[in-house]
Amino acid sequence: MKPNVGISCRKLQIAIPVICPMRILHTADWHLGKKLHKHDLSQDHQRFISWLVELIEQRDIHLLLISGDVFDLANPSSEARTLYYQSLVKISGTGCRIVITGGNHDSPAVLNAPKEVLKALNIDVVGGMPENLLDVLIPVPSEENPQLVVAAIPFLRDGDIRQANAGISYGDRIESVKQGIANTYAKVLDTAIETYPETPLLAMGHLFTMGASTSDSERDIQIGNQAALDADHFSTQFESVVLGHIHKPQRVKSKIPIFYSGSPIPLSFSERKDGKRVLLMDTEMGFEPESIPVPVYRTLKKVKGSFALIQEGIGQLVPQHDLTTLIEVEVVEPNYNPELIYALDQFVFNFEKEGLEIVKHRISFEHQVEGTGNLFSMNEQLEDLKPREVFEKRLAAEDLDGTTRDLLLDAFYEILEGTAQV
Repeated sequence: MKPNVGISCRKLQIAIPVICPMRILHTADWHLGKKLHKHDLSQDHQRFISWLVELIEQRDIHLLLISGDVFDLANPSSEARTLYYQSLVKISGTGCRIVITGGNHDSPAVLNAPKEVLKALNIDVVGGMPENLLDVLIPVPSEENPQLVVAAIPFLRDGDIRQANAGISYGDRIESVKQGIANTYAKVLDTAIETYPETPLLAMGHLFTMGASTSDSERDIQIGNQAALDADHFSTQFESVVLGHIHKPQRVKSKIPIFYSGSPIPLSFSERKDGKRVLLMDTEMGFEPESIPVPVYRTLKKVKGSFALIQEGIGQLVPQHDLTTLIEVEVVEPNYNPELIYALDQFVFNFEKEGLEIVKHRISFEHQVEGTGNLFSMNEQLEDLKPREVFEKRLAAEDLDGTTRDLLLDAFYEILEGTAQV
């Protein structure tokens, strides 16, 4: 039964069963507070939020799902928190219900702190995995009239999915994490079926699935992405699974619709060619989403070649959008030449062109001089490496047996994940 003409199910607050088509918008990985090589991206986020609010109003969206990594840091700046709350107020003002889950970059404590206040704005927050599985099940539009149940499962940390077992091998630990993730989704499904029988169920998640295509800006999770979950572990009793963590928008090969919306703005130069998007599901048509492109607010440009070609190429660049074009420069020369290193630094330091900014530069030589490299090669900068890569380089410099190396890696990943809980 369709609602009467002129009645919006988003505004409908009654205690009798009513079947309403529901329009659901999915996004993830906002990373509020993100800086791209020290360049603040808050203007990009502000433009995205303004566009998102307009889209919600134009398409009469009933439910917005944000699958983790709301913030870029576990302890976000006051500016990032302000933007977060301002965004929620604007979106809530449209009458749209909001469900937010925590990601590996988010602190569960930070996200959960205002959850009772946000509840008054029709915003549900699940920052970390609760002990009571019922707390991740969110009936929409209401408990009295559940048309859809959202299993709002946040990023699953080590303590949520496995217990430390002395003596088990590194490979066993990886399998333990995989099985722990799968078991969590299975238990949530069983609880949902028991509590809300015959009600459509949609799952949220923040994880790495097998075969997903990554970019340079995601932090490795769950034992350095080695515990990737096979999509077949998601039950076909889920209508759809909407995921966060991977910044490149993509579909996961599976028997049910499983999608990464991707980040709404480019967060690294490796994402400069990604078509950013949000996903819209209309339950009247099913749970196959419509991909809605996010407008481009700034250009990220990578220029690679000899120093002479780069100077010429940058001279021909012109801004294409309102926000400053950010440039990555990679000089590649055949022979080692310290004068070129100095010349490149001076070129970048003195570069001034309206609407353009060089935020990253490096130089490499095809014929490296022996003895000039140490822990990092000349074409690597510490800020370009992920923590895992730095630690692995340090381990490679030590004389360790395989078992010891694996145990140290496991401990490192556990510590790395724990930094987001501060």
